[in-house]
Amino acid sequence: MHLELRHLRTIRAIHEAGGLARAADQLHMTQSALSHQVKGLEDQVGMELFVRRSKPLKLSVAGLKLLRLAERVLPEVAATEEEFRALHSGKSGRLHIAMECHACFDWLLPVLEEFRKSWPEVDVDIRAGLSFGALPALAREEIDLVISSDPEQIDGITFTPLFDYAPVFVAAAGHPLAAKDYIEAEDLRDELLITYPMDRARLDVFTEMLTPARIEPRSIRQVELTAVILMLVASNRGVAVLPDWVVRDARSSAEFVTRPLTKEGVTRRMYAATRDEDTTKPFMAHFIRLARTEPVKLQRA
Repeated sequence: MHLELRHLRTIRAIHEAGGLARAADQLHMTQSALSHQVKGLEDQVGMELFVRRSKPLKLSVAGLKLLRLAERVLPEVAATEEEFRALHSGKSGRLHIAMECHACFDWLLPVLEEFRKSWPEVDVDIRAGLSFGALPALAREEIDLVISSDPEQIDGITFTPLFDYAPVFVAAAGHPLAAKDYIEAEDLRDELLITYPMDRARLDVFTEMLTPARIEPRSIRQVELTAVILMLVASNRGVAVLPDWVVRDARSSAEFVTRPLTKEGVTRRMYAATRDEDTTKPFMAHFIRLARTEPVKLQRA
């Protein structure tokens, strides 16, 4: 037996209409064509699907079995069709994000909160644990966007600039380095440096200062949470280098001192990496617009 969706729609329409004429109108076909379709379906099944002499037209036992199938299958098909229409129009989709920037949670969560108001049908998730393999995961379509400050030349991947930021030295107000106007690599040689638990290749203090100068701090302590890093710094139990959006409150606090890195200062740029075909999707473009504006508000606060 070879069943098609049109067969199930026919069974349901005749049951709901109570007769061939009204069902044919609902299905936008002639009564003759509908009768021919029913006859062909009955030939496949090998038994009658309707009690012919009843008014309104009633389903036989076999017809009722097909009706139950239609009532299960057709709503699922309709829902799937609607999902595809939404995907095609850009109203829904998937936005799974990975970050090569531990401190980005500070601005990413406000961005996502604003994003979900406009795109409630988009499946949003932050994929933890992919910071070191994020770009390969993006290429494999396991995730949809990577927040990174290190653009690469990768076929099929677009790096869209988001905003510039400055890595900033943070110490307790009474720290000896508070007397300096700016911080150089040599200044950190005797310091306990508090960092996020990330590879050195992803930490600005190493890539922009320490590694090029071949200087190693006295010791390193890795801490997961920004709030805990700042608490330890305020207690004079170490120093840190954090993005400017993180130290917005520390700058106005009497407990901290903040200084630029090097006399000229250091500027870095954050990017959103996406697959080429996804970059112009309406919801993706909107997320990127938000990611360009919300962090700047934190920087200026």
